[in-house]
Amino acid sequence: MRKANIYYQDIFAGILVETDDGEYEFTYDKIYVKKYPNQFLTFTMPVSVRPYKLNRLFPFFEGLIPEGWLLEIATRSWKINRNDRMGLLLACCRNCIGAVSVVPIEETDETE
Repeated sequence: MRKANIYYQDIFAGILVETDDGEYEFTYDKIYVKKYPNQFLTFTMPVSVRPYKLNRLFPFFEGLIPEGWLLEIATRSWKINRNDRMGLLLACCRNCIGAVSVVPIEETDETE
């Protein structure tokens, strides 16, 4: 299972999870829901307490992954298969252009 903290303008917005079954879930943080009920990441995922689930990476997050020559550089540099969309998102999107950042949650972070 791979996970990432999602930030909106340096504010923790929620957690994105890829399950071992290859399904995806995004859950807004409860504090974010309370403080920023109208500050959604994308129109297709308004702020809500209920988790969003999909059997592929959400289109919004898919759109953060580089394309073209930059994708080629990323796949070669990090030795990530171009079809490993979550792997590319975790590797390439910590400092995205725009308001959203994707910060991987390392396995050791969960046990501390």
